[in-house]
Amino acid sequence: MGNKDVTIYDVAARAGVSISTVSNVLNKPLRVNAATRARVLAIIDELGFVPRDAAISRARKGIGRIGVIAPFTSYESFRRRLVGVLQEASERGSEVVVWDEASAAATTSPVMSSLPVKHRLDGLLIMGLPVDNTLVDRLITTGLPTVLVDTRHPRLSSVTVDDDLGGYLVARHLLGRGHQHITAVREKQVSDQYVSQAQRRFAGIERALAEAGLPSSHLEQATAPGTDVSAGRAALAELWASGRRPTAFFGHSDALAAGIVAELRASGIDAVPGVAVIGYDDGPLAEAIDMTSVYQPLEESGRLATRMLYARIASHQPVQETVLKPEVVVRAT
Repeated sequence: MGNKDVTIYDVAARAGVSISTVSNVLNKPLRVNAATRARVLAIIDELGFVPRDAAISRARKGIGRIGVIAPFTSYESFRRRLVGVLQEASERGSEVVVWDEASAAATTSPVMSSLPVKHRLDGLLIMGLPVDNTLVDRLITTGLPTVLVDTRHPRLSSVTVDDDLGGYLVARHLLGRGHQHITAVREKQVSDQYVSQAQRRFAGIERALAEAGLPSSHLEQATAPGTDVSAGRAALAELWASGRRPTAFFGHSDALAAGIVAELRASGIDAVPGVAVIGYDDGPLAEAIDMTSVYQPLEESGRLATRMLYARIASHQPVQETVLKPEVVVRAT
């Protein structure tokens, strides 16, 4: 049984640390080095101090709690990033709280100005969602360590994949196969309040076209009614209905590109020499249907961002931007 007369002040005095250090040991153990945490826990046992059960359990495990916010149900790529986060967190014994947000492309107010965070967190990862200055001020003022993934802000650390380079590689691949006109299929972007991944990839395509002496009009953009395979099929069916017959397709995601491949195959057009399709993300779907795709180090980006977050939880760190490189994986399409 614990001694209810012993207070946190008694623990701090016996351990030779501040009250805030004892509080961090119990509530934010990742902020305290292992030796100090062990000493404080030993004093807690010696004096019979009775903190909240959940707090002492977390402290003994040396774990903390991090939050992850992303449009998980909109894009497979963020689920894969989350795999990397969970792997890293598991190795450190941390708890992970996950929130799903609407896709930035599908909302008229894509910039995050508030957070649905009600749980006590030691750190936060925001994936694929632009943030505004008001939110950044709040995060910094409250001292919540935060790392962005797949988006940037000059006052927060981030891990991104070079989308401009990805688009450039798409165009170089298709140009190398003899195509001079590229049809890019993407979901509709409702708001112009931010620059999306698709826009950066298209800028890369235009750069490659310009280097080849071709105008930007050689990039045609088609809008899909969603982000899944059926949306890719619908987008291509609409192209056919309009009388257009492009032969080089770029799907903004593997799912959209797979829908294009499925519709081509259903129409018997994929057997025509010279038709090319390339997706983006290079996930299991691309491999399963033998589709050329742009590889993104998604799981790696999740792990790197989580490591960066833990470093910021442990001590103050300067703002750091890590940019990873994509690459084309050539398959049958």
